[in-house]
Amino acid sequence: MVRLTLGFVHLQGPSVCSTHMGQQITVADNGKLNVSNNPTIPFIAGDGTGVDIWPAAKHVLDTAARKYGREIDWIELLAGEKAFNETGDWLPQETIEKLSEYLISIKGPLTTPIGGGFRSLNVSIRQILDLYVCLRPVRWFTNVPSPVKSPHLVNMVIFRENTEDIYAGLEVEAGSPEATKLRSLLHDALGWNVAADAGIGLKPVSRSGSQRLQRAALNYAIRRNRKRVHWVHKGNIMKFTEGAFRNWGYDLVREEFSDVAIGWEDCNGQAGDKILVQDTIADIALQQVLTRPAEFDVIATMNLNGDYLSDALAAQVGGIGIAPGANINYMTGHGVFEATHGTAPKYAGQDKVNPSSVLLSGVLMFEHLGWDDAASDIINAVETTIKEKIVTYDFARMMPGATEVKCSEFAAAVADRL
Repeated sequence: MVRLTLGFVHLQGPSVCSTHMGQQITVADNGKLNVSNNPTIPFIAGDGTGVDIWPAAKHVLDTAARKYGREIDWIELLAGEKAFNETGDWLPQETIEKLSEYLISIKGPLTTPIGGGFRSLNVSIRQILDLYVCLRPVRWFTNVPSPVKSPHLVNMVIFRENTEDIYAGLEVEAGSPEATKLRSLLHDALGWNVAADAGIGLKPVSRSGSQRLQRAALNYAIRRNRKRVHWVHKGNIMKFTEGAFRNWGYDLVREEFSDVAIGWEDCNGQAGDKILVQDTIADIALQQVLTRPAEFDVIATMNLNGDYLSDALAAQVGGIGIAPGANINYMTGHGVFEATHGTAPKYAGQDKVNPSSVLLSGVLMFEHLGWDDAASDIINAVETTIKEKIVTYDFARMMPGATEVKCSEFAAAVADRL
């Protein structure tokens, strides 16, 4: 049985030097990262409110790292509007090369060009680096305003497949020569009749793409002592794509994880001390994560389902302003950790917005590096700060008795509680 190890690292000794030159993170053949106490990590500050939230998050991350004798050597890369203004390119080749070279990076929100060019800068980065896992943990912090009665029951981690499904971008425009050609091919080869005025998209879902995501979810559940894994799909309708995703997931459990996990079909829900793996239809899942959230732990699903689920869950615990995200390839070692919200340009430079999304994405990055001590400290400090009702405007307006602070002041409060 072969498994890739998630997040385990070999920590080298201290290496901070007077010139503050960091050491490059490397990856071994077994997927383990080699991380010094002075790693070089690229960052993309982001567009819009990136000018506010990135410095705030960096302050907390640096403070937590230094507590354990670590020093990050940050290097800035350009992407988005800032890159276009300075280089004429929305996503410079040098940025892609550095993201690939240094393996681990963090970024703020990016503007997507309108009227041509990239479909999405975020999607482009994911596809170029083959970052097949979109990791979205969702949990509630005490006192965060929520529209549900029991937000504390929400504690889930979503593994969203990043490279296939509808988001692969394999589509043609209605009325285009490409659409006409594809319509004819589908009719002649398969007897399918597609409306003449229809845009057409393809939905690739492969066994290899599905199982590498599912393998990552199972490994995460093992390492983090999670007890349930759900495959979320619409296989009752799309039998050969989403239905296949479900079946391949159960095959993987039997073939590679039978010593630590078991599928519902093979145990009728009686998993004993093993991880219980089960599946649910996507539309039912969207209902049950609201009505029965305690029954969900780790979720693995396809691209579009994962997009819906992660944002719907974030709404239960305070919104995407506090939702972290990561895009990871556990085989090559690459990871881009990112704020999950948009650029909100009307608030840019006002030192106003909540920096928690990019900050908590930094926590995910620390966990990925093996810095669980610093990551745990930040989580505790964020929770303490919010519990004391020291919050930015987005929470303060819905939290009686809150002390409203600026973006930078919230970060300073979190750092003080480290």
